[in-house]
Amino acid sequence: MDKIRLGFVPCHRYPYDEDWAVEMRQRCLKALRGLEDIDVVVPSPGLVHNGLARDDAGAQATIDLFAQRNVQGVLLGTMTYGDEVAAVTIAEALNVPVAVFGTQEGPFTEEGNRRSDSFCGTLGITSGLYRHKIPYLFLGVIAPEDEEFIQSVGTFARACAIYSGFIGARVGLLGQRSERSEAGLVNEAALQKRFRQRVIPVELAQVLTEAAQIADDDHRVVAAVRGMGKEANCSACDDAALAKMARLELTLKKLFEERGLAALTASCTNDAQGRYGVAFCYTLSRLTAEGLLAGCEADVYGALTMLVQYLAAFKSSVPQHIDWAIQHQELRNVFLAWNCGNAPACLAADSKTVMVREQASMAALAGADKAQGAVEFQVTPGVVTLCRLVEFDGQFKMLIATGEIVPGEDALRGAWAWVKVPDLEQLYRVLAEQGFPQHASMIHGDVADAVQDFCRFAGIEVVRA
Repeated sequence: MDKIRLGFVPCHRYPYDEDWAVEMRQRCLKALRGLEDIDVVVPSPGLVHNGLARDDAGAQATIDLFAQRNVQGVLLGTMTYGDEVAAVTIAEALNVPVAVFGTQEGPFTEEGNRRSDSFCGTLGITSGLYRHKIPYLFLGVIAPEDEEFIQSVGTFARACAIYSGFIGARVGLLGQRSERSEAGLVNEAALQKRFRQRVIPVELAQVLTEAAQIADDDHRVVAAVRGMGKEANCSACDDAALAKMARLELTLKKLFEERGLAALTASCTNDAQGRYGVAFCYTLSRLTAEGLLAGCEADVYGALTMLVQYLAAFKSSVPQHIDWAIQHQELRNVFLAWNCGNAPACLAADSKTVMVREQASMAALAGADKAQGAVEFQVTPGVVTLCRLVEFDGQFKMLIATGEIVPGEDALRGAWAWVKVPDLEQLYRVLAEQGFPQHASMIHGDVADAVQDFCRFAGIEVVRA
């Protein structure tokens, strides 16, 4: 993933000690430039006086610089008292997330005067942002070398990455949701109004027709089938089925590119198997593994949740669409995170056990010969974040929880993991009482705070459980 571009605004106010402001600016820059995932954009001493935002002219020059460099977030830091008008003007001009921090003061002068007064001036800036209804995070009063400061900026950068990729995203909807499940209901008007997003409807018949027109001996099909054989045991599937999976994969990759999709969700019911002759699961798995996020069951909000998690992880880990399947029969606070077979194979606890075979439930409906194509394995242990975006009456909220995948000795169908959470009863009560459906997204790593910060900027209610 490309580095996140953060605009750093060193705020200063005359007549406080400008030498101290310059020194603090340099210390902050040194700390920020130590973050490998962040590209710091800052006004230079040649652009504004001493590289400090201290008046209207400096504010406008900073705005122009940040707009030219397409910064994805703004860090307002008071090097001394900080000019609140300049700081708020910059924040208001740029439609990106904002974070504010103050800096610890140095010693008094020999005359007994204060050199900085950041503790006081920071409140002027935060009050101004609040008055102008500009969402912001407060990172505290810090010394630039504090580890807590570095961590908080890192979390803020992840929130900026989510915001940048989420606002204006285009989500493909392949086919229609199942008649008997309303988890895939979506309010397109609310997505457009709140997040400038578009749901791109795609006819299933059109995609299947295009896929069928690709020859089995096309070098791209041959390469895709060979790739499947390298990452999974495909012996339970015949050659014709594997070729169909490969052709569908190529067609959907083209769709991602041509329609500029950030994510896609597909109708994957027995109707799809009946018309094309394979399950879609493994194709969706392989797309997600490449960062082309592909969910199932025509669940647009599920696909958007996957996008949020993927961006929060700086694209270093991929999410998976899951069901809150069952609670463990014996272990307290453990539930089964499960899907029928669309999890990326790279998430397997043991790569040697990854198998592609008929999808169990679809085999019963469409026949085993038409349901080949589900990838099955136990998911690798580790800390995970669980999320789910929902919307009711035009208002959005996000469930955020963390847990840990624990190894299991079971022999289960599908892609699965036993996940231990701090309080399963409370988590389940939140799901049930606040209208969250049976679908969620799970990703390795703890990105809960970054997702929460993103929600603040996007106007999404946070539900931590």
